[in-house]
Amino acid sequence: MTVTRSILLFVLAAFAEIGGAWLIWQGVREHRGWIWAGAGVVALGLYGFVATLQPDANFGRILAAYGGVFVVGSLVWGMVADGFRPDRWDVAGALVCLVGVALIMYAPRSG
Repeated sequence: MTVTRSILLFVLAAFAEIGGAWLIWQGVREHRGWIWAGAGVVALGLYGFVATLQPDANFGRILAAYGGVFVVGSLVWGMVADGFRPDRWDVAGALVCLVGVALIMYAPRSG
């Protein structure tokens, strides 16, 4: 159950961070207004809180692993929200990142 909870928290964190950054992008770069940018700031703040809910207590480990989740989530977000189509190198890189996440977070540890 701990691994499942951790994965769900990573997905929620990715949604909050990537969604927040996208909202700011839309508000500023796409001229949709400061309401969009403000909503993005709130979402980015929520990301910070979600990360603290991970079962592992090591900040560096959580943030390092989340980096891989962020890479994959960003590609997925681009596909869904902006019509981006990743090439085979994007997909290969994303898979490497997920393997890294699994090693950092879920490999058996002594002690």
